[in-house]
Amino acid sequence: MHGRSGLDAVAMAYAREVFVRNEAKLQGLTHSLITTFHQASIAFPNKSVHDCWSLVKALVDIPSLPPAAHTLRSSPSLQLPLLSQARHHLEHRYLEYIRESVHQSLAQAQLGGVPGTFQLVRSFLHLRQASSIPGLEDGCVEGQPVWALAFYCLRCGDRDCALATISRAQSCVEFCGYLREYVQSQDLRLSHSSETRLRLLYKRTVRTSTDPYKRAVYCLVGRCEVADSHPDVCSKTEDYMWFKLSQVSCEAPDSGHAPSVDDLTLSQLQATLLEEFGETYFNASQVPMLYVTVLLLSQQFEAAIEFLSRIEHFQSHAVHFAIGLQELGLLRLTESPRSRLLVRDSGGVHRLNYARLVISYTRRFSQTDPREALQYFFLLKGMEGRDGHDVFSLCVAELVMESREFALILGRLLPDGSRRPGAVDKFLRDTSELTAFVAAQAEAQGLYEDAVRLYDLCKDHEKVLTLLNQLLSSVASSPPSPQSQRDRLQQLAVALADRYKGCGHSAPHSLAHIFFVLLDIMTFFDHYHHKREDQALEVIQQLKLLPLVAGETVEQKVALFRTMEDEVRRCLPDLLLASMSLLYSQYCGTNAPSSRPGQQDGGQEAVRRKLRRQARTLITFAGMVPYQLPGDTNARLVQLEALMTS
Repeated sequence: MHGRSGLDAVAMAYAREVFVRNEAKLQGLTHSLITTFHQASIAFPNKSVHDCWSLVKALVDIPSLPPAAHTLRSSPSLQLPLLSQARHHLEHRYLEYIRESVHQSLAQAQLGGVPGTFQLVRSFLHLRQASSIPGLEDGCVEGQPVWALAFYCLRCGDRDCALATISRAQSCVEFCGYLREYVQSQDLRLSHSSETRLRLLYKRTVRTSTDPYKRAVYCLVGRCEVADSHPDVCSKTEDYMWFKLSQVSCEAPDSGHAPSVDDLTLSQLQATLLEEFGETYFNASQVPMLYVTVLLLSQQFEAAIEFLSRIEHFQSHAVHFAIGLQELGLLRLTESPRSRLLVRDSGGVHRLNYARLVISYTRRFSQTDPREALQYFFLLKGMEGRDGHDVFSLCVAELVMESREFALILGRLLPDGSRRPGAVDKFLRDTSELTAFVAAQAEAQGLYEDAVRLYDLCKDHEKVLTLLNQLLSSVASSPPSPQSQRDRLQQLAVALADRYKGCGHSAPHSLAHIFFVLLDIMTFFDHYHHKREDQALEVIQQLKLLPLVAGETVEQKVALFRTMEDEVRRCLPDLLLASMSLLYSQYCGTNAPSSRPGQQDGGQEAVRRKLRRQARTLITFAGMVPYQLPGDTNARLVQLEALMTS
């Protein structure tokens, strides 16, 4: 890791749970991310975030949720349980709200009688002075308006209590039968015939009632007047959502209910909330979590996540809502990883680019916390990215190249040939395929030194030497300089050579031969540039590339040159010039005054003849070798040879 972490306290709390999930996943254990995210959110400073996690946790608390749940999102088999869970959550919250309101004003509320929902609602209405509201009809039960009591019992989710309350009102006998059928039905819906009769009754007599609670209860039980928002009794957004979710019709084919223009479908409610009302209506910029709650309650998970991700302060929460829901297979995802974050397909279904969301989030901390980024990338394993590659591999490749943390992430080879594992090892049984993929990415980007190290790490020695030979060939003749590319490559090559000699390699013999020849050529130029003439001449003679040793003909060396690979051939012009320069320097040395007085010149002359012969041979070789030498190289060779014969 480098510098200060890019994870704040909230992001760190989420990251810990992702880590625990991955550990469980790798051990073949089950782990409920939504449960642990919900627990972690208790400590978050923003209570509305915890409330939202409570909602998500409640929504998905469905027995036997199928692995590919998103395929059932348009089916009543999943829509109905989600609607039921949403209503139950809102009812539970409202019951707690009433209980808290009453307990805060016990003396005024006059709580008494048998403990239960009825007494709580009665006391709550007493606090609200509901009996003084004008226009209420059909009398009271224990001092409170019957329809108000029934409505709030339903609002708290206690339908049996609502039925018992209505049963105590003599003027509500006719409706009592409908309510009993509603309460006892499995899906909280009247039969088709009963619903038709109740809707007709509502239109004839109840629609004009001055009692807002009576109208609301009728519309709730009979799903009447679905366009009416009942603002008198549903003044809060949660009340409105509860009421509309209770009116939504999404029936199974065998339900006995034929589609009707009077029904409110889930898709109609979703369109109203997202498109007709939208962010402006719900003041989403000021109270974003309220809008997110509305979208989650209406099963618009993708739109909720996309909206929240646009607010920087809430992006972390958006990502982890997505992670939790995707873990259960509930999200509808885009087919292409290049899509926008939220797209609408030809069927009108909103789809989320989950991979883009997670990857975008990790950019906040991938450079400072690469290990944490890996944990998030593992969530994407198995998803198909560009060119059919696994998204996990693509992300790791990008992380490695950007962070330069090769050893930390992918591991490294030790001098004895053994491999020290990297951070990615815990996610893969065999990292060689991933490392080879990253190496290919580096090579494609022209990062050849990185590619060499990566190919070496995955033991693709043929690729190692193929690339390294090309690199060495391009810098072999350059003067050695600390921290230069030549210096780096030479150190890398020497380390590889030592290991390959000691531990072996899998590269073809021809590649290895060229590799060691190029290393010797670099050694020659090291000596040459440092003016170590004798050592340089010794190395070039041992290389046997040029006709410098007695008994070796030009023809033999030309024939040998024909067999050499391009990496060695490219070094020829500089090898010829350096060798000729060495011969000339040696020749000039023989013309200097002897350091030994009285020494005869005969020995020196023999040396000069040998040097002139070698120089002449180099000129002949340069003319015969099947390689186009640069014009200035030929000119310089001829010039140096001429200086030795003048």
